[in-house]
Amino acid sequence: MADVLFYHLTESTLEDALPGLLERSVDRGWRAVVQTGTEERRDALDQHLWTFRDDSFLAHATDREAYPGEQPILLTTGDGNPNQAKIRFLVDGAVPPDLGGYERAVFLFDGHDAAQVEAARGHWKVMKDAGHAVTYWQQTPDRRWERKA
Repeated sequence: MADVLFYHLTESTLEDALPGLLERSVDRGWRAVVQTGTEERRDALDQHLWTFRDDSFLAHATDREAYPGEQPILLTTGDGNPNQAKIRFLVDGAVPPDLGGYERAVFLFDGHDAAQVEAARGHWKVMKDAGHAVTYWQQTPDRRWERKA
């Protein structure tokens, strides 16, 4: 079973929070898949990850490009895992696939978007009922993560 983390964004945007989480995943030697709810969001994150910081970028590709299996980070709207990722990030209401092959899954949701909060509650119940170890993390005013459940 996967460890499933729910990250409740209250102080920053997805674009602010995701790069750091991806960097930590890659530093652990994990490949990652980021599943978005729409192609537009996938493409926007694709551009953002190349330029999110002046002194760094995250090597990645989208599922539209050649050789998705060779990518350390793959952005997708689908439910496949062609790069054999150990961690899957689900954003913008993406519907999770079977998480059995992952060590960790991370749901990131905007606390200012009622639909995303409601979807996260539903996913929490499904993941817990499936036997995954689930934890809930909320941002503090200084943008750190605090475990709440």
